[in-house]
Amino acid sequence: MISEEEVQHIAKLARLGLTEKELGRFQKELSAILNYIEKLKEVDISGVEPTSHSIEMENVMREDEEKGKLKTKNKKLLELVPETKDGYLKVKSIL
Repeated sequence: MISEEEVQHIAKLARLGLTEKELGRFQKELSAILNYIEKLKEVDISGVEPTSHSIEMENVMREDEEKGKLKTKNKKLLELVPETKDGYLKVKSIL
C-alpha cells in the first residue's frame, strides 16, 4: 500500500493541490494500480515474442519520381527566378 506521504509527494511533483478526501482516494487508487502491476509481473511471458504492434503492418513506399507535367512546370518556374543551382532555387543564407 502506498503511503499518504508518497501521494503528497507525487501530487507536489505534479503541481496538484489535493484535499484530504482526494489524498485518501488517490492513495487507494494508486495502491490498486501498483497491486495490479505486481500481479502482471507474476505472469509467465517467456514464450511470447515482443511486438511493437498487434497487427502485422508494412509501410508501402513508392519511388520518388518527377512527373512529366511537373517537370516542365518546374523548368518554367526556375527560368523566372534570379538564381538557381543544380535545378533548385538559390536563396541567400539567413543568419
